[in-house]
Amino acid sequence: MEKIVLDGQSLNFEQVLKVAFSEYDQIEVSLYEEAIKNVEKSAKAVEKLIKRGEIAYGITTGFGAFKDKIISQKEVEKLQKNILLSHAVGVGEPFDIPTTRAIMLIRANTLARGYSGIRIETLQLLLNLINEGIHPIIPQKGSLGASGDLAPLAHMALPLIGEGEVTYGSEKIKSVDALQRAQLKSVKLAAKEGLALTNGTTVMTAVGLLETHKATKLAELADVSGCLSLEALNGTTLAFDERIHSLRPHPRQNECAENLRDILEGSEFTRGYDPANIQDAYTLRCMPQVHGACRDAIAYAEWLLKLELNAVTDNPLIFCDENCEKIDVISGGNFHGEPLALAFDYLAIALSELGNISERRIMRLTDEASNAHILPAFLTEKGGLNSGFMIVQYTAAALCTENKVLSHPASVDTIPTSANVEDHVSMGATSALKLREIAENLKTIISLELFAAAQGIDFRKEEIGKDKKLGKKTDEIYKLIREKIPFIQEDELMQTHIQTAEKIVASIVN
Repeated sequence: MEKIVLDGQSLNFEQVLKVAFSEYDQIEVSLYEEAIKNVEKSAKAVEKLIKRGEIAYGITTGFGAFKDKIISQKEVEKLQKNILLSHAVGVGEPFDIPTTRAIMLIRANTLARGYSGIRIETLQLLLNLINEGIHPIIPQKGSLGASGDLAPLAHMALPLIGEGEVTYGSEKIKSVDALQRAQLKSVKLAAKEGLALTNGTTVMTAVGLLETHKATKLAELADVSGCLSLEALNGTTLAFDERIHSLRPHPRQNECAENLRDILEGSEFTRGYDPANIQDAYTLRCMPQVHGACRDAIAYAEWLLKLELNAVTDNPLIFCDENCEKIDVISGGNFHGEPLALAFDYLAIALSELGNISERRIMRLTDEASNAHILPAFLTEKGGLNSGFMIVQYTAAALCTENKVLSHPASVDTIPTSANVEDHVSMGATSALKLREIAENLKTIISLELFAAAQGIDFRKEEIGKDKKLGKKTDEIYKLIREKIPFIQEDELMQTHIQTAEKIVASIVN
């Protein structure tokens, strides 16, 4: 069993991915001793505040527009339970298990930093749920991205008090029953704990991280699918010359050009200098510039998420000296998801562009006039009787159009809430969820390009010889496709082959 130890400061992508995608009995999550001390000190500070009768937002006051409502000492615990019950208003399909596990882990890491006022037993129960494979049912929709992801995080926290439903093994059962089976006990929330559990950017961070990881794989595969199309279209590698790209020193453009050269190394399906055909269409010639720019968006999201993974994003935050004599409870806005919303909208646009350029290459593969009659119309020998890959391109076009609609930035929208106290929200969770849809569509578009490009390669083989070599890495993907999908001689049920292509891509990307 692999152990991951949280300190609130050093959680990384690899650890989140391991917890998200590993079986619960293969991973154990725990806390560093120093983190335990910090958490206990913060909880002690809250306890002292209550005894002193001091006024602190969310501890001895209501929430949001009720910030001026003072809560008596005897009701501070009920206040924390009420925030979970009242805020658990999510709707829509629940998150899948990997996303749920990522949410739980990231939230635990935030709380482990020791500025949130949660008790160690409450935080430990959250870790126990991860370790025992008890996964809260968290509806995907309902967050405005400020004050963080309130509704979904309330659903995440419900099992801690024996409320709500979970998946346990393959069953969907009541939380209280799952806790009993795992020999765990629910907690009675102390002051500040309900707010600490629900206030922050955890859900958008989890979804965004998983999709950014996926985007990295999709960008790599887009280079390969683009190169296979280039070979099918008798394209040239001259536009990828290092000397060209060194004069425009965008790092990701240069990295992409180098990658394309590596993918196509040794290819006998590309052409050299031809005075009658000096340059290719943009979808082939400008891959380093377009794909590279899209990689910039991925790099930005990665940079931002590395910071956010170890950020403290709830409110208020508790600062105290070593002996908790001097205690400051400071209200701020670290829960605001604007940095994430902007990054995910940027990444969504980039992935849409990868889909757009891929679809245009599919069009060029299927349009006999556009490819200068290198390939037959719609990649079929008996056009008219057979439609060939005509409608494959339609599907890619439909998905691109959907992505264009989804690419409208959620971050430029805001709806005031809580009686206009929370008067500007980020819509960061919406940005993350839209990004997820776009990434799934892009997976399919790349699958369609690989499907079509492999068909084009077979026609080229008939022209230049079956013994001719593909590029170093395009040969690998071509063989993988042909192991599962045959050359399409005449019209047959294409959906089956598309689904197979999608499975091939999913095996590479997921």
